Amino acid sequence: MPRVKGGVQSAKTRRTILKMAKGYRHGRSKKEKAAYESLVHAGKQAFANRRDKKNEYRQLWIVRLNAAIRENGGKSYSTFISGLKKNGVLLDRKVLATFATEHPEVFKRISAKAS
Repeated sequence: MPRVKGGVQSAKTRRTILKMAKGYRHGRSKKEKAAYESLVHAGKQAFANRRDKKNEYRQLWIVRLNAAIRENGGKSYSTFISGLKKNGVLLDRKVLATFATEHPEVFKRISAKAS
């Protein structure tokens, strides 16, 4: 039985890594080791940022809600949210922020229920 050397698989791995690193600047798109290291680093950042994105969007919705609440009734965000919960309105912040920006008349009716 002949000896199998890993040349084909190694070349395929190198091609794949360089293909994934396409568009990176300087040697990171041409040199195997630099490309691999930058891909590992990019993967770590992507993993962390997928989790950070959720927090950032929640903060954005809260800022939009707070602006709309103060524009309509002059209440604070915390009293608005607690009023909604006491009255059994089960809309999340994403939906409320969408109403506040795109459908202000609907948001006014919802904020009337919060008081």
